[in-house]
Amino acid sequence: MADLTATTDFIRSQLPSELQHPRIGIVCGSGLSGLAAVIHNIQKIPYESIPGFGTSTVQGHHSELAFGLLGKNNVPVVVMLGRFHFYEGHPISTVVYPIRVMAKLGVKEVIITNAAGSLNPDIPVGTIVVVHDHLALPNLVGTNPLLGPLLSPNHRRFLPLSDAYSSSLRRLVFRAAHQLSLEKSALAEGTYAWVCGPTYESPAEGRFLRHAGADVVGMSTVPEVVAARDEGMEVMVLSLVTNFVVIPPSYWSIREEVEAELAGKPVVLPTSQIVSHEEVLAIGKEKAEVMKSLVQGVVELLA
Repeated sequence: MADLTATTDFIRSQLPSELQHPRIGIVCGSGLSGLAAVIHNIQKIPYESIPGFGTSTVQGHHSELAFGLLGKNNVPVVVMLGRFHFYEGHPISTVVYPIRVMAKLGVKEVIITNAAGSLNPDIPVGTIVVVHDHLALPNLVGTNPLLGPLLSPNHRRFLPLSDAYSSSLRRLVFRAAHQLSLEKSALAEGTYAWVCGPTYESPAEGRFLRHAGADVVGMSTVPEVVAARDEGMEVMVLSLVTNFVVIPPSYWSIREEVEAELAGKPVVLPTSQIVSHEEVLAIGKEKAEVMKSLVQGVVELLA
């Protein structure tokens, strides 16, 4: 891992004094980087120029760290315009490095957003899910961001995650939604499942995650949550549902299809269902204004 002090010293050397000590950190998921449009006095630093940072290679993700003032109260913020994913080939330490940099810069609360697939039939596309828990199979089987020696004596060896998602921050989301006069159906609460990706889930995998208690699934976020809690920051996660995970109620029988054909009976083939990244980006663009207003509302309430 790069030296956090060297990284933060470099970042501050690129910024005016009023932006050098952000209070709130924000991570923008797929198609959600439009938040930059409402940040005042914005200063952007390309990831490639920051010591220790990787480069985001995913369509819909920018590759810049933005600093500025957000909301009516001009709250100093740092915003990741694009994140790093484990599936891109980054070491897990690189994936979470920007979160540790945020903590070193003085950030106390982190708002993390992502695009996710719905596993829950009661949570339709377009819903913003306020995450209250997670299911992270990679964490359980060897891809936990806290594996290895402690970064410092100030970090805990065994980090509890039963309180990972701040109830006070989640409360502010619903207060902000009320102020924005959003329909009750615009928001839901649920559990986020982290999978490594980059493949979308097979029907059996989706069914497994649903039965395990997950409501939405995605390929990011949980490593950032773990690192943020490791650094003592309060965390809130908003998942924008961009697609339904394909989980048919039963499998189409090829044997029965062939037998019907041989018997001269008519065969109506099922419609093939697949998920595409273009679909994810399209819904992200459609709901970007709502997400942007919601995040801005939470920041103003925090201030």
